[in-house]
Amino acid sequence: MADAILDVRELSVDYLTRGRPAKAVDHVSLELRPGEFLGIVGESGCGKSTLLFAIAQLLSPPAQITGGEVIFKGTNMVQLGEKALRAIRWRDYSVVMQSAMNALNPVKTIGAQYSDAMRAHQKISKAGILERSQEVFALVGIDPVHLRSFPHQLSGGMRQRAMIAMALLFSPDLIVMDEPTSALDVVAQRALMVQIKELQRELGFAIIFVTHDMSLVSHFSDRLMVMYAGQIAELGATRKVFDSPLHPYSAGLLDAFPSIRGPKVPLTGIPGSPPNLANPPDGCRFAPRCPKVMDRCRTTDIPIYHVDGVQVRCLLADEVEAKP
Repeated sequence: MADAILDVRELSVDYLTRGRPAKAVDHVSLELRPGEFLGIVGESGCGKSTLLFAIAQLLSPPAQITGGEVIFKGTNMVQLGEKALRAIRWRDYSVVMQSAMNALNPVKTIGAQYSDAMRAHQKISKAGILERSQEVFALVGIDPVHLRSFPHQLSGGMRQRAMIAMALLFSPDLIVMDEPTSALDVVAQRALMVQIKELQRELGFAIIFVTHDMSLVSHFSDRLMVMYAGQIAELGATRKVFDSPLHPYSAGLLDAFPSIRGPKVPLTGIPGSPPNLANPPDGCRFAPRCPKVMDRCRTTDIPIYHVDGVQVRCLLADEVEAKP
């Protein structure tokens, strides 16, 4: 995409342990346009959060980027030093962590934390800090009086909205979100997601959203990426992936999720467990659990095929004469 704000090229991340390194992200490539909402789903341990932290350049040992590029607004962030990264974090891109209670400083008020973030990136008066803090609080529907509150004095939903408000302090072009709704009840989840979507339409930022909740991405994302064992299993328009999943793993995830429409059907889980990423199986990594496995799946290095605008890593796509 010529107009992509983010271009991730063959990105790989290893966890360097005493034994064999575990490749948590394995040659992942994706592009993101301005104002687009990309959802990333998959089982626990498939590499979703590691990919997110690698894109945001927030990995810490023993995780290490071992290959690839993260091109953000024309700059390869993998090559930037910490000082250069600090200059663009929050200003050009920001991060909403999974647990707001752990991400926010428990001994500082919300307003003080906003002040620290703004002073780190620009010279601004106390009046300017207060005005901008009140503006972003209004965007997420929190009374400005809570700028004087400590994190423990806010509910879970308010803490998450406070984190989103903090991510909007500099009107960034990209916000990456690591399961921001996981600790909330379903009513609070829905309210928060509606608010995020409204803010995106109003301000025009792009979103990468990691979650386990298929219903959230089905309603709010433009494109969906399904990850399995550190690799892309399927990537395409959300409605296409939900209506006609091409990868057996995508279909398995959807079959394991209950629907509120249509006839009542039993849920069918995916048998087995994800592979050991320090010693993944040959061929397709999903082959040991796949209901449609073929002999060549266990020996062939599976490329990514392009089928009607959807990327899929499965030999079944080869049978419809897709071009890798």
